[in-house]
Amino acid sequence: MKPIDPDFPFLLGCNGRGAQASSMSRPVSLEEHSIDEQFRLVKESGVFDYFDRIPLRSNIDDYRKAIEKYDLPVHTASWFYMLGRDDALLSDNLKICAEIGAKAHNIMTFTHHAQGHVLSDQEIIDHYLQVYDEGMKQGVAPVFELHVNMWNESYARVTPIAKAIQSRGIPFNFNVDYSHVAFKIGNPEELDISECREAVESGQMKLDPFEPGSLLEEWLSLNMVTWTQLRTVGPNQPKNLWYKNEDGSYARGIQYPMTRPAPGEWHSQWHAYLLEPSKEAIRMAMRYHITHPNSPLRYITTEMINLPDYGLAAKYNLFEQNVACAKFIRQAWKEIKALHAAGLVTWPAV
Repeated sequence: MKPIDPDFPFLLGCNGRGAQASSMSRPVSLEEHSIDEQFRLVKESGVFDYFDRIPLRSNIDDYRKAIEKYDLPVHTASWFYMLGRDDALLSDNLKICAEIGAKAHNIMTFTHHAQGHVLSDQEIIDHYLQVYDEGMKQGVAPVFELHVNMWNESYARVTPIAKAIQSRGIPFNFNVDYSHVAFKIGNPEELDISECREAVESGQMKLDPFEPGSLLEEWLSLNMVTWTQLRTVGPNQPKNLWYKNEDGSYARGIQYPMTRPAPGEWHSQWHAYLLEPSKEAIRMAMRYHITHPNSPLRYITTEMINLPDYGLAAKYNLFEQNVACAKFIRQAWKEIKALHAAGLVTWPAV
């Protein structure tokens, strides 16, 4: 399949966990559509270049059939791992990526080792180097994702580790899902989890992408963002009030509807302006790309998904939220391209 828009320099994918036509009568669920139906939705929307999800060994044939039936490739795939427990799984998933045609494997590595300790910087560096060697031999580039519950939820760890890997002459492939930062803006509880409350309150660390010298600007300037994701969130947004964890607490709130929900489709008030940090993160990635000929950014995915901390039990159409994200992404590129042609795009912004 050729890209939908030859003037759009990225491949735009939809996370398969978001390919769900939910509604008031069928809220967002962990019970998903068939693989065939997920592919059909993504293909027929007309806004995506590919399907983003890793097959299981048990359903890889369903993926192969859907890829051929809908002429919709799988360029990227993601999974999460605990070091000391999931090493064999990671190796097999790299093989699955190669078998299915995915060129990048998005890796989320938990903060803690299976033995219980917090991963050291050196353990993370060694982990990346090992999986880089293993993946590249199979034509699959590893990409480490910024994600809650993972080592890089402590944001200050990212840059030193990235630089240590780059100093060896090896690219550090990073996936920025800035929703995992933006939802913490103004939320002391979440800032404490990221071990950055003092740095943020003192102004040493800036989470707001609109501020000069923001965390996002720092990461983009390291020329390492090969993949970025759009899941809209609101700064200090409500938790998921329609889902409780086993301990009775509400799930975290890391998903905010891209479009205004109809009455009864979401648990809280909705304000369009709260989307702006999420949108600005995408625009910033694009501004960096258009001003740097050697930018590694290749993939963008939409990430409005069905898990508890995200959209589970919501009553809006989950897939249409992803479609709205994709339309925004494509329009944002057109606008940035026009502004750049007029000499109005600089990096960093002034």
